[in-house]
Amino acid sequence: MALISAAEYADKHGKARRTVSQMCKNGGFETAMKIGRNWAIDEDEPYPDRRVKSGEFKNWRKPKNSAP
Repeated sequence: MALISAAEYADKHGKARRTVSQMCKNGGFETAMKIGRNWAIDEDEPYPDRRVKSGEFKNWRKPKNSAP
């Protein structure tokens, strides 16, 4: 388990540094730990995909009882 900084992790995965830091703060990574004022993440941890893929929110603006 080799730890890298949140900035290095963001650059490696093509994400914004601020986004990665906020995900660390909010518990988005399993291996994130704070060392002093900086966050460190395992370099092998994949970037989490939190998109909803179930289709649960598809057409959520349309009323349920509307006539076609």
